[in-house]
Amino acid sequence: MTELDLETDDDMPVPPLAGPRRKSVWVDRVLIATGITMAAAAAFFPWYVFFNEDKFGIRVAAIDRSRDLPHTGPRNVFSVSPMAMVNRNKNPNPQPLPMDQLTTASVSSLGKDKNTRPVPMEEQPFPGPTGFRLLHVANGRAMIEDRSGMYMVRVGSILPDQSRLAALEQRNGQWVIVTSKGNVFAPE
Repeated sequence: MTELDLETDDDMPVPPLAGPRRKSVWVDRVLIATGITMAAAAAFFPWYVFFNEDKFGIRVAAIDRSRDLPHTGPRNVFSVSPMAMVNRNKNPNPQPLPMDQLTTASVSSLGKDKNTRPVPMEEQPFPGPTGFRLLHVANGRAMIEDRSGMYMVRVGSILPDQSRLAALEQRNGQWVIVTSKGNVFAPE
């Protein structure tokens, strides 16, 4: 070999690179089996809950659909709150305490006339009935209009003239509404 041959290593055989050796293939198999088992459990569990609803469902307390209170005595209250104090009196109708006769305030009589009667209150007048007109009737309802807007009404509804809608009738080929006051309104 010459000096020229040593500078390049093209002619020299090179052994293949050795990769990391896998000595523990069983660890991989255990991890794969664990993953498959967990996936199967995740897929099966909702069905288990569905078919065993009594174990996982919401438990509703049994009540006897009445408004009566239970026939048990009152519970003992262990609290320092004055609102939670229990009445421990044996007498259900205790006698009221005597009235304290000490005067603590007085009421002035200024502005009161001795010979006048109280003035009766005048009744508040309500606004007069407002007119309305029938626009359309369909499906057991009527559309009416007054100064403040349009409304959908049905039998029993209060109308702007303070009456109730008594009936929806068809007269002479057109729908009309009859009020509780006997008025008949036809579409305009």
